[in-house]
Amino acid sequence: MTQEERLRQIKQMLNQENHLSTRKLANFFNISFDTARRDVVRLTATGQAIRVHGGLVAIDRSDVPNFLMRSQIDSPVKTKMAKMAQRFIHPNQCDFIGPSTTLKKLCDLICGTDLQIVTNSIDNSLALMQSKLPNVRLLGGKIDKEHRFNYSITSLELLQKISFNTAFVGTSNVKSDGIYSTKMSDSELIKIASSRAKQVIVVAEKYKFDSQNTSPYMSIPLNNIDVLITDLPLSENFQKNFSPKTQIISVLRK
Repeated sequence: MTQEERLRQIKQMLNQENHLSTRKLANFFNISFDTARRDVVRLTATGQAIRVHGGLVAIDRSDVPNFLMRSQIDSPVKTKMAKMAQRFIHPNQCDFIGPSTTLKKLCDLICGTDLQIVTNSIDNSLALMQSKLPNVRLLGGKIDKEHRFNYSITSLELLQKISFNTAFVGTSNVKSDGIYSTKMSDSELIKIASSRAKQVIVVAEKYKFDSQNTSPYMSIPLNNIDVLITDLPLSENFQKNFSPKTQIISVLRK
C-alpha cells in the first residue's frame, strides 16, 4: 500500500474514531513506527489533521473543515507554498488574492509592499491591514461566515472592470479538467477574477487532487492555469492534464 492510499484510509478512520495513536497506525497497517510517524507528520503538516502527543486527532467530522478551523493550524507546508507564491509578487502590480489559508499566509508576507490587492476574503484583508501598504480593496456583499468571504453581483460587475497582473487562487478540489469549489458563489468570483488576469497562479496541496469531498463547481480549467504551486510532485499522468506551458512547482521532495 502506498502512502497516499494509507493517508486516505487514515482520514476515513479519523472520521469514525476522531483520535488515532501512531502505534495503532503502525499495527493496523503492519508498518514500522517511523513510517507511521511520517504519515502523521504528512497529514498534520498539510493541515488535514491536528498533531497531538502520540498521534493525531481529526480537525472536525467533515471532509472539508471550515476556513477558521484550518487557519488556526500552523502548517509549515502552507508557509513554504506561500513563500513560493511571494516570488510572483512585484511592486506596482494590481493583483487579486482569493480566499485560502495558504494565501492568507501570503498576505502576511507581502505587508509593506507597494502594490494594489483586490480580495473578497475577510482574513486576507485583515492580514493586509498590518501596514500602510499594500493598498487593499475588499469586495463587498453578503458574508459567507463559514468560508469567510464576501459575494455579490456588484462585486462580479466590478471585477469585470479591473485588469489584474496576477490572480492568486486556492481550491478545495483538483480534478482532471479543472479546479473546483464547494460554493457556486466562490467559483463564479474566482472564474471572473482569473479571466481578468494576465497570469493565474493556483495553490493546492497534493491531497486535494485525491480528495473525495463534495466540490461540484468548477472555476478554472487546468489548461488556463499558468502556475501551480503544490507540496509534493504530481504524477506524470496527471501533469498531462495541464497545458504544456503550465509551470508546476512542488515545494517538497517526494
